[in-house]
Amino acid sequence: MPEQQQRTPVTVIGLGSMGSALAAAFLAAGHPTTVWNRSPERAASLAERGATVAATPAAALAASPLIVACLTTFDATRDVLDAAGAELAGRTLVTLNSGAPAEARTTARWAAGHGARFLAGAVLDVPSAVGAPGTLLTYAGERDAFDAHAPALRALGGDSVHLGEEPDLAALYEMAVGAALLPALVGFFQGAAALQARGLTAASMVGFTGRLLDMTKELLPVFADEIDRRDYGAGESSVNLFLAGTAHDAALEQETGVDAGWLAPLHDLVRRAAEAGHGEDSVAALTELLRKPSGTS
Repeated sequence: MPEQQQRTPVTVIGLGSMGSALAAAFLAAGHPTTVWNRSPERAASLAERGATVAATPAAALAASPLIVACLTTFDATRDVLDAAGAELAGRTLVTLNSGAPAEARTTARWAAGHGARFLAGAVLDVPSAVGAPGTLLTYAGERDAFDAHAPALRALGGDSVHLGEEPDLAALYEMAVGAALLPALVGFFQGAAALQARGLTAASMVGFTGRLLDMTKELLPVFADEIDRRDYGAGESSVNLFLAGTAHDAALEQETGVDAGWLAPLHDLVRRAAEAGHGEDSVAALTELLRKPSGTS
């Protein structure tokens, strides 16, 4: 039997940049792939590579035992598939979109109501990385559904992890991990603007920033241990050290004219931690303030 006939047929719903990358990865791995998108022209390049373009969501669902939906939100997935929900019975639905944990739980109940097995997943990388051996995707939900389709799902990324039976875990971890992304990027952008104010290039700081991020990565297990034990007394990077740095940030803003206003809430958090008695503790003690709404003791 030809290898392609041995591969699980897959349907991909939603062909934005990520959805198109998912479909292309399935095709490259030899999976018979059906695609559907509200704007059919987005499917043209995939059709040239061998994908079948379904005319309706119902036809797309009927084509495959494994359905991968990559729409904007969980709500969008339910809206698109609800009218064709009868076709979900006996199939496995995998969602690969961002959203809150509560929405993942709602979608799990919705899928079960249509007789489908359900996995909510997250792609923790950019579309261009889809299909690479080291690309990380996380999944949560029915373990037997993950085990049954793991070979096909690994076509999307070699590092595919099942987090547990609770269907909201992938959404929870995506938001927890992703919380670090925007502050890190804005910090880089601020630094780039400050250098350019002196006639220097953003490219000149890339190597140094990479070293700083490497150091931060090495510290994460230490911080995680402190947070899990709620013991911050042995930390080398104290709250007071960061508190002193707030004045340096203000001086740099004044000298370069770069808007550093986005740091104000972070500076306030550091000040409140010091005022709460954490000045000599590890900066990981900021977690204690984040556990509680502002203004509570």
